[in-house]
Amino acid sequence: MEKLTTLVLICSLFAALVVLSLPVLSQEVEDESEFNYDEESDKGPSNWGHIRPEWSLCKKGTMQSPIDLLNKRVEIVSNLGKLQINYQPSNATIKNRGHDIKLGWDTGAGYLQINETKYTLKQCHWHSPSEHTIDGKRLDLELHLVHETPSGQAAVIGIFYKIGRPDSFLSSLTKDLKAISGDEEGKSRVVGVVDPRKIDISSGQYYRYIGSLTIPPCTENITWTMTKEVKSVSKEQIKLLRVSVHDESDTNARPLQPKNNRLVQLNRPKDLKYQH
Repeated sequence: MEKLTTLVLICSLFAALVVLSLPVLSQEVEDESEFNYDEESDKGPSNWGHIRPEWSLCKKGTMQSPIDLLNKRVEIVSNLGKLQINYQPSNATIKNRGHDIKLGWDTGAGYLQINETKYTLKQCHWHSPSEHTIDGKRLDLELHLVHETPSGQAAVIGIFYKIGRPDSFLSSLTKDLKAISGDEEGKSRVVGVVDPRKIDISSGQYYRYIGSLTIPPCTENITWTMTKEVKSVSKEQIKLLRVSVHDESDTNARPLQPKNNRLVQLNRPKDLKYQH
């Protein structure tokens, strides 16, 4: 009996280790060659949920992203507080994923804290035009900062950009973006130490809702934070991001998804007068 109990315990521990070693379900697809953004293609957004069984949420999900952040329908609150961000410099690698450029930090580059949960910064990438809209209007660019907990919970900070002055963070990556623009899809390049604190993030006013990844597998229950202040980026910088990915498309923005009565909050400090 003692041997049987020991055997059961060993099997349980092994099963636990197997579960812990499984890939985090919230992770985005790294090889984006299986899908595209052409609505007339069998690999386009309306067909993502049919391409692979594990992508079924792209079609059947009820909390999908992006959505329209319609100011008339958001709940204005002040109790969410400023974003609690604690970033730090870390070695990074830049990669052409087929439809976007991903900058991934090799080790923890700090974290975003929401309530008592700390989400480690893993990577960032860009979509043009913006995926989320404000009152139905797309902006020129949207940056996603993707964070995860060890258990696989994910939180994304999104930043809007409009064409204007160059973005200083993208300017610091110009050499690396140009270097991978001549590479084949899937190639990566070691960038060295990149400081995410150089990304201009406005921490006061922001939208908060529960959504999904905007690329397959379209995992849901992602905590989204979209900063309200719009930053600037140059036409040349957007063009460089698009040229680098070789996908023969002028967009990598997923179409808007149904809101389905989800709560969207706009955090606004009490001492800041709301402007509609």
